[in-house]
Amino acid sequence: MSDFKLDADSPFEKPSKEVLNAKPDPLSYPQNFPKYRFYGNNIKIMIDEAVKWDAGEMKEALVLTIANHMKKCFLNWNKDSVKDQVIFDHLYELSDSKIDIRDSKEELLDSALLLRSKKRFSNKKFPKKNNKNRKRY
Repeated sequence: MSDFKLDADSPFEKPSKEVLNAKPDPLSYPQNFPKYRFYGNNIKIMIDEAVKWDAGEMKEALVLTIANHMKKCFLNWNKDSVKDQVIFDHLYELSDSKIDIRDSKEELLDSALLLRSKKRFSNKKFPKKNNKNRKRY
């Protein structure tokens, strides 16, 4: 308002005009374009973390959890049912051939279970609208 011509006593130093008008540095956003967009970037991070784990029951459980999540993401975009083998092939491809469960006998969750919408219930009491349309003369 005063174009920095106001003289005021303050316990802090006066900011310069250049500092206040300076623009911040642009944020860096991930510029990768995933092969399968419907899985998102977080799946790739999860797969990379699973590759680092030592072989064992925990890694197998993590890989199956990732595969179930991939199936859920796939079904969110494509409402058709999907075969587990397709998800296993995508997991093999996204892990750069490091995670191979294509010959696994494990089955993923059912498509109907993943597509089912979950209703949220609350303990709130909603007011009744019994007298909403009642005319009072």
